[in-house]
Amino acid sequence: MKDYLKIKDIDNVIVAIRELKAGSLVEQTELIEDIRPGHKLASRDIKMGDDIIKYGFPIGHATEDIKKGSWVHTHNVKTNLSANLDYTYEPKLNEIKKRSGPKTFMGYRRKNGEVGVRNELWVIPTVGCINNIGEAIVKRFIALYKPEGIDNIEAYKHKYGCSQLGDDHLDTRTVLVDMVKHPNAGGVLVLGLGCENNIVSEFKEAVGDYDPSRIKFIVGQEIDNEIEAGVQALKEIYDEMKNDQREEIDISELKVGLKCGGSDGFSGITANPLLGEFSDFLVGSGGTTILTEVPEMFGAEVPLMERAENKLVFEDIVKMINWFKDYYRFHNQPIYENPSPGNKEGGITTLEEKSLGTTQKSGFSKISHVLSYGERLSVKGLNLLYSPGNDLVSSTAMGASGCHMVLFTTGRGTPYGTFIPTIKVATNNDLFRRKPHWMDFNAGALTSDKSMDELADEFIEFVVEVASGKATNNELNGYREIAIFKTGVTL
Repeated sequence: MKDYLKIKDIDNVIVAIRELKAGSLVEQTELIEDIRPGHKLASRDIKMGDDIIKYGFPIGHATEDIKKGSWVHTHNVKTNLSANLDYTYEPKLNEIKKRSGPKTFMGYRRKNGEVGVRNELWVIPTVGCINNIGEAIVKRFIALYKPEGIDNIEAYKHKYGCSQLGDDHLDTRTVLVDMVKHPNAGGVLVLGLGCENNIVSEFKEAVGDYDPSRIKFIVGQEIDNEIEAGVQALKEIYDEMKNDQREEIDISELKVGLKCGGSDGFSGITANPLLGEFSDFLVGSGGTTILTEVPEMFGAEVPLMERAENKLVFEDIVKMINWFKDYYRFHNQPIYENPSPGNKEGGITTLEEKSLGTTQKSGFSKISHVLSYGERLSVKGLNLLYSPGNDLVSSTAMGASGCHMVLFTTGRGTPYGTFIPTIKVATNNDLFRRKPHWMDFNAGALTSDKSMDELADEFIEFVVEVASGKATNNELNGYREIAIFKTGVTL
C-alpha cells in the first residue's frame, strides 16, 4: 500500500497511512504541513461550508476555507448532524459473494441443544453487596480442589441488583439471567444476599427450566457459612462438567459480536472492513453476527436502513436510532459529540466519520432482526442490538444476547475483555508491535503486504481456532469484566 489512501474517487480528502512531511507531494498535491498517520489532508481547495467527503459520504463541513494540501481535522471541520430525521424505506440489498472457509468448529453441545465455545464455571452474584463473597468462594474452591479439565472459573462482579427502579432493575436481572443460561458456562452458582431487589426467588423464576446439577442457588442470609456452602456447590457442579468434551459443530451455529473501541483513522480502512468480511462469511454460512453501539451509527444509519430485510426491520432500525437520540436529549446531552479524545488523536474528526468507519464491521449482508437490550438471539443472520457504544456495556450486551465471542477492533489499544472470549484486532502495525500482550490479530498488515482476501482467510481461520479453544489475550491475562446499561434512578 502507498503512504496515503484516497478511499473513494469522489472524496476530497486523502488519509495518511504513514507520516507525511510538509513539502512532499501526494497525488500532485504539495503538503502545506505535516500529516500524521490516520489523519486527513485536503486533496483540493475546500470552501467554508462545503462538505468534507470521505468513504464517498459527507463527514461534516468546513468551518473555514481549507487550502489544498492542508490538514483537515477538528480545528476546521464541524458535524452536519442535528435532530431526529424522517426516513423512507428504500432497500438496496446486496448480492454477497460466497467465500470458502471452515465448515465446522469444535464446541460443546449442551443438554438443551445449545452450543458453547468454552466450558467454564461461573459465580454470578445477584447484587453487588456480595461480589467479594463470590470471589472468596472461587479462591477457596481453587485452593482446595485445584480443578483441571475446564476452561476457567470466574466470579463476575457488578455494582447493581438493589436500589434500582423500573427498567434498570429489569435490565440487571435480565442480563444476569442471560449469563446463567449462556452455553459457554458448563455450570453456574447464583449467589444472592437475601434482602436485595433482585431477590433470588424471582431471579430463579426468570431463569425458567434449568438443570439443578449444573445451576445452583445460594442465599447468604439464609445459611450460617456461605463460603463453605458456595465451595461445596462449586464442587458438585464441577464434578458434573469436568468431563464435558468438545465435538465437531457446524459453523452455522456460531454467534459473534462485532465491536470497536479506541478507534483511529485506520479503523475504517483496515480492521473494521476485515470484520465485515468475516461477518459476510459467517452470515453466508448460515451463522449469526451482531452489530451494536447505536450512537456510533448516527450519520451512517441510512446505509444500514437500506439493508433492512423488510419494512418491519427498517421500522425497528428507525425506532432504535431515534430512541437513542431521545435518550441523549432527555439527559440534556449533545447527540453528536461522540468521538473521544483518543479517537480525535487517532485522526477521527466527526461522528459521521466515526460511524461510517464503525458500521463497516457489518459487511454488506442484509439486516435480519433488531434485538432489544437483554433479548437473546433467535434469528440467524446479521442482527442489530440496542446498546450504547461504551466498551464494557456493549460487549456485555452482546454476550448476554448469546454471542459466543466478541471481535473487538481498536487503533489505540485496550486490554479489556468481557465474559466471553474477546478477540482484539489492531488497526495498525505499530499498535500490534507495541502491545502483543493485548492484541490478538493485526489488521494493520493491510497497509503493508497483505491483500484483503488473503488476510480475511487468515482471520476466519483464527476466529475458528478461538471458537475451538485457542485462548485470547484477555483470557490469558485474566481480564474479564461485565457492565450493565443503566438509564434511570438509583435510590
